[in-house]
Amino acid sequence: MKLSPIVIFFLFAQFLSAQIQDKVDFVRADVLIEPTPSENRISGKVAYQFKVIEDVDSIFLDAVNIDFSMVSLDGIKTDYDYNGKKITIKKEMKMGENHIVSIDYVAKPKQTVYFLGWDDGVRNNEQVWTQGQGKYTSHWLPSFDDMTEKVEFDLDILLKEDYTVIANGNLVKKEALPDSDGYLWQFDMEEPMSSYLVGFAIGDYNKKTIESSSGVPIELYYEPTDFAKVEPTYRYTAHIFDFLETEIGIPYPWQNYKQVPVQDFLYAGMENTTCTIFSNQYVIDSTAFVDKNYANINAHELAHQWFGNLVTETSSEHHWLHEGFATYYAYLAEKDIFGDDYFYWHLLKTAQALRNFSEDDQGEALRNSGAGSLTFYEKGAWALVMLQDRVGETVFKKGVQNYLDKYAFKNVTIPNLIAEIEKTANDNLGDFEKLWLQNPDFPYNQVVSFLQEKNASIKMYFELKKQIAEQPDKAEALLKRNWRKLKSRQLKENLVLDYGDKLSADFLGTILQSGDLKTRQATILSQDKIPTELQMQMESLLKDKSYITKEAALYRLWTDFPQNRSKYLNETDGITGFPNKNIRLLWLTLALVTPEYNPDSKALYFDELSGYTGAEHHFETRLIAFEYLKNIGGFTDIVLKNLVDACNHHVWHFKKSARTILGDFLQSEGNTARIKGLYPLLSQEEKQYLEKTLGE
Repeated sequence: MKLSPIVIFFLFAQFLSAQIQDKVDFVRADVLIEPTPSENRISGKVAYQFKVIEDVDSIFLDAVNIDFSMVSLDGIKTDYDYNGKKITIKKEMKMGENHIVSIDYVAKPKQTVYFLGWDDGVRNNEQVWTQGQGKYTSHWLPSFDDMTEKVEFDLDILLKEDYTVIANGNLVKKEALPDSDGYLWQFDMEEPMSSYLVGFAIGDYNKKTIESSSGVPIELYYEPTDFAKVEPTYRYTAHIFDFLETEIGIPYPWQNYKQVPVQDFLYAGMENTTCTIFSNQYVIDSTAFVDKNYANINAHELAHQWFGNLVTETSSEHHWLHEGFATYYAYLAEKDIFGDDYFYWHLLKTAQALRNFSEDDQGEALRNSGAGSLTFYEKGAWALVMLQDRVGETVFKKGVQNYLDKYAFKNVTIPNLIAEIEKTANDNLGDFEKLWLQNPDFPYNQVVSFLQEKNASIKMYFELKKQIAEQPDKAEALLKRNWRKLKSRQLKENLVLDYGDKLSADFLGTILQSGDLKTRQATILSQDKIPTELQMQMESLLKDKSYITKEAALYRLWTDFPQNRSKYLNETDGITGFPNKNIRLLWLTLALVTPEYNPDSKALYFDELSGYTGAEHHFETRLIAFEYLKNIGGFTDIVLKNLVDACNHHVWHFKKSARTILGDFLQSEGNTARIKGLYPLLSQEEKQYLEKTLGE
């Protein structure tokens, strides 16, 4: 990738800053913060202990848009320079000295700390949570936008509201403040970590505590209303923890582990040291578990406690050492839980995605610091699958253990890992590095050969596809001939997804009658139109224990058999679906556009559907509701106000989608005037966005 002169200058400046900062070693941070959620503000104090490694004339901390009220060095007030991003303290210090720099400050972060639900009038949905991925903790805590500076962070959090506080490390004390003015929560870390891994969450939570086989306490948090979802959400958590400790071969490196779901999280999850924060869209019931569960995210974030938190990359060029390993070990955990077939078919799906990406000339090398998630996560996992196959399971495990032992609580590069594996294997891995780390293309043919060698059902899949490609008019005959001999659910499911639209009603009926849940699901997903002969059997899918199946069956049946629309709506009334309310939102939309269905209730249905666009709902729910309302022409002033609000949401892909929907709406005559009419109801930020959008 060609870099602009500005980017080159920026990287050079960062390099110089890192060299200067290498003359001191920050060891410990005592942090006290007091969030004021109603003002999106954090008042804080931090005291850093540091050692002088070489004579130095200044130190700095990264601090973005922070106001300082006091800065002192060794207890003496000191001058400082601040440019809005870095605070620099100029002082001659000699090698071998120890110092403490203390800072009192106030931050009103525009990112990294998120205050949700404090002004929406809904009780007990208030939350505060952090997401400091990479280098963003400096928006609320003067710290280090540099992963190579590892510090023992001990957090004290003062909160006037009576909510649960969760943060890194052990909760050593919860102390009531005088005059019943809240609580002081004190957390202690025992080992150093990079500052991007400092995190906390605040909200209305209960917890279930379990213990790993090795005695590590595991705290599982949940909102009180989600009590019935605790088991399916955290299913296999202890199993995953024990598996990873055994498979990795290095004991869990921290004193405890916590998991806490939050509203409108930016990603699936984040591996703050000892404290994973994850999206509450994975807080699910047993029916949702079939299609969308937390097991993979659970294992991925836990694996990061070794790969990313214990050993940390020096820079983004080595990001594979975080995401590739976490993805790989999550897949191994799923293999242990769900079986070999599940594991290899999942690898095939990721290989197909990577092939498509590579064939579109979008392929990226794992050593490319600017690569995207598909590369770092999925191609990274594949690289480890093939590395383990290359050197052997025993050598691979021992090499990884040596790597983790040698670089524990330190920073690493890809050459550090390769050197340990080469040393253990007594082998040169130059060809592996060239193919898997430096090559932007994905070696699809090689991995398909590997999968066919490892998994009989995948081998059969490609053999059948080849036969069908040679005789496309005999697809059904070939499948019928082999169907009873096929033992793999994944094989059957994928064959139906590939060829279901070409199969006769008679054969599809046989599949529906004998197929398992996912194969039955594949039949409805593969149909553009349900054959009349299959109407009754497809209707049975409305009762399957899968929300994807129910949603697809409801829409397909409602579309293809209009005379029975009321019947289908009656059968599915009251089903919510996934946490994003996928089935309920579809049901409300279909009920509204079915003239004969409960005409006296239309206003209630519309109010409910439009209500889901409000900021108190998860952004996934809001986006689905916006799309349905757009399709049925249901943009009232309230919905439009909620849409404008969504255009400034902190989750960028939701914000982008909302802006696209608003842009499409503004294309129609008269709609600009409608939007302008909302100005008295909008915040200053929303008005500014609209003025920019409308070119005013």
